[in-house]
Amino acid sequence: MGQILAIDYGKARCGIAATDDMQIIASGLETVENRFLMEFLKKYFNENKVDEVVIGLPIDLKGNVSEVETDILKFIEEFKKEFSDIAVHRFDERFTSKMASFFISQSGKNKKKRQEKGLIDKVSATIILQNFLEQRLR
Repeated sequence: MGQILAIDYGKARCGIAATDDMQIIASGLETVENRFLMEFLKKYFNENKVDEVVIGLPIDLKGNVSEVETDILKFIEEFKKEFSDIAVHRFDERFTSKMASFFISQSGKNKKKRQEKGLIDKVSATIILQNFLEQRLR
Protein backbone atom coordinates (compact mmCIF):
# COMPACT_ATOMS: atom_id res chain seq x y z
CA MET A 1 0.00 0.00 0.00
CA GLY A 2 1.27 3.46 -0.84
CA GLN A 3 0.68 6.90 0.57
CA ILE A 4 -2.10 9.34 -0.19
CA LEU A 5 -0.91 12.87 -0.89
CA ALA A 6 -3.05 15.99 -0.42
CA ILE A 7 -2.59 19.32 -2.14
CA ASP A 8 -4.10 22.58 -0.92
CA TYR A 9 -3.69 24.47 -4.20
CA GLY A 10 -3.53 28.24 -3.84
CA LYS A 11 -2.87 31.19 -6.11
CA ALA A 12 0.86 31.35 -5.34
CA ARG A 13 1.76 28.20 -3.42
CA CYS A 14 0.48 24.79 -2.41
CA GLY A 15 0.40 23.12 0.94
CA ILE A 16 1.30 19.43 0.75
CA ALA A 17 0.46 16.66 3.20
CA ALA A 18 0.86 12.88 3.03
CA THR A 19 -0.27 9.80 4.87
CA ASP A 20 1.97 7.12 6.24
CA ASP A 21 2.25 3.96 4.12
CA MET A 22 -0.68 2.40 6.01
CA GLN A 23 -2.87 5.40 5.03
CA ILE A 24 -3.83 6.07 8.66
CA ILE A 25 -2.13 9.31 9.72
CA ALA A 26 -2.00 12.59 7.77
CA SER A 27 1.09 14.76 8.25
CA GLY A 28 2.08 18.10 6.77
CA LEU A 29 5.02 17.82 4.40
CA GLU A 30 5.89 21.03 2.66
CA THR A 31 4.73 24.27 1.12
CA VAL A 32 5.75 24.60 -2.52
CA GLU A 33 5.42 27.51 -4.92
CA ASN A 34 3.07 26.60 -7.77
CA ARG A 35 5.79 26.97 -10.39
CA PHE A 36 7.82 24.24 -8.64
CA LEU A 37 4.93 21.90 -7.83
CA MET A 38 5.36 19.41 -10.70
CA GLU A 39 9.10 19.26 -10.06
CA PHE A 40 8.45 18.58 -6.35
CA LEU A 41 5.88 15.87 -7.15
CA LYS A 42 8.17 14.09 -9.63
CA LYS A 43 10.91 13.93 -7.03
CA TYR A 44 8.54 12.90 -4.26
CA PHE A 45 6.86 10.17 -6.33
CA ASN A 46 10.27 8.88 -7.37
CA GLU A 47 11.26 8.48 -3.70
CA ASN A 48 7.88 7.35 -2.27
CA LYS A 49 5.05 5.07 -3.35
CA VAL A 50 1.93 7.21 -3.74
CA ASP A 51 -1.38 5.58 -4.73
CA GLU A 52 -3.71 8.57 -4.70
CA VAL A 53 -3.76 12.36 -4.62
CA VAL A 54 -6.46 14.50 -3.02
CA ILE A 55 -6.79 18.07 -4.25
CA GLY A 56 -8.86 20.61 -2.37
CA LEU A 57 -12.05 21.85 -4.00
CA PRO A 58 -12.39 25.57 -3.15
CA ILE A 59 -16.10 26.12 -2.56
CA ASP A 60 -17.55 29.13 -0.74
CA LEU A 61 -20.50 29.11 1.66
CA LYS A 62 -22.94 29.67 -1.22
CA GLY A 63 -21.64 26.62 -3.07
CA ASN A 64 -19.69 28.59 -5.70
CA VAL A 65 -16.19 27.57 -6.68
CA SER A 66 -13.36 30.04 -6.16
CA GLU A 67 -11.56 31.69 -9.08
CA VAL A 68 -8.46 29.57 -8.34
CA GLU A 69 -10.46 26.53 -9.55
CA THR A 70 -9.53 27.38 -13.15
CA ASP A 71 -5.84 27.04 -12.25
CA ILE A 72 -6.54 23.84 -10.31
CA LEU A 73 -8.28 22.25 -13.30
CA LYS A 74 -5.29 23.11 -15.53
CA PHE A 75 -2.98 21.58 -12.94
CA ILE A 76 -5.09 18.40 -12.72
CA GLU A 77 -4.99 18.04 -16.50
CA GLU A 78 -1.19 18.36 -16.47
CA PHE A 79 -0.95 16.01 -13.47
CA LYS A 80 -3.00 13.29 -15.18
CA LYS A 81 -0.79 13.45 -18.26
CA GLU A 82 2.37 13.12 -16.17
CA PHE A 83 1.09 10.62 -13.57
CA SER A 84 -1.69 8.67 -15.28
CA ASP A 85 -1.39 5.76 -12.84
CA ILE A 86 -2.19 7.86 -9.74
CA ALA A 87 -5.87 8.38 -8.88
CA VAL A 88 -6.98 11.99 -8.32
CA HIS A 89 -9.77 12.89 -5.90
CA ARG A 90 -11.31 16.25 -5.08
CA PHE A 91 -12.34 17.16 -1.55
CA ASP A 92 -14.30 20.15 -0.24
CA GLU A 93 -11.84 22.44 1.52
CA ARG A 94 -14.31 24.86 3.12
CA PHE A 95 -13.06 26.26 6.41
CA THR A 96 -9.68 24.50 6.26
CA SER A 97 -7.67 27.76 6.32
CA LYS A 98 -9.68 29.03 9.28
CA MET A 99 -9.27 25.68 11.06
CA ALA A 100 -5.55 25.67 10.28
CA SER A 101 -5.15 29.18 11.73
CA PHE A 102 -7.04 28.12 14.85
CA PHE A 103 -4.97 24.95 15.36
CA ILE A 104 -1.74 26.87 14.84
CA SER A 105 -2.80 29.50 17.37
CA GLN A 106 -3.61 26.74 19.87
CA SER A 107 -0.21 25.16 19.35
CA GLY A 108 1.58 27.97 21.17
CA LYS A 109 3.45 29.30 18.13
CA ASN A 110 4.41 32.96 18.34
CA LYS A 111 2.35 35.52 16.41
CA LYS A 112 4.82 35.81 13.53
CA LYS A 113 4.89 32.02 13.05
CA ARG A 114 1.07 31.82 13.28
CA GLN A 115 0.68 34.36 10.47
CA GLU A 116 3.10 32.57 8.15
CA LYS A 117 0.98 31.71 5.09
CA GLY A 118 3.09 28.71 4.15
CA LEU A 119 2.43 27.08 7.51
CA ILE A 120 -1.31 27.67 7.11
CA ASP A 121 -1.21 26.07 3.63
CA LYS A 122 0.61 23.00 4.94
CA VAL A 123 -1.75 22.58 7.88
CA SER A 124 -4.74 23.11 5.55
CA ALA A 125 -3.50 20.29 3.32
CA THR A 126 -3.19 18.09 6.40
CA ILE A 127 -6.78 18.88 7.42
CA ILE A 128 -8.05 18.14 3.90
CA LEU A 129 -6.25 14.80 3.95
CA GLN A 130 -7.39 13.86 7.46
CA ASN A 131 -11.01 14.68 6.56
CA PHE A 132 -10.67 12.63 3.37
CA LEU A 133 -9.38 9.66 5.39
CA GLU A 134 -12.18 9.98 7.95
CA GLN A 135 -14.84 10.12 5.23
CA ARG A 136 -13.48 6.89 3.75
CA LEU A 137 -14.07 5.12 7.06
CA ARG A 138 -17.76 5.99 7.13
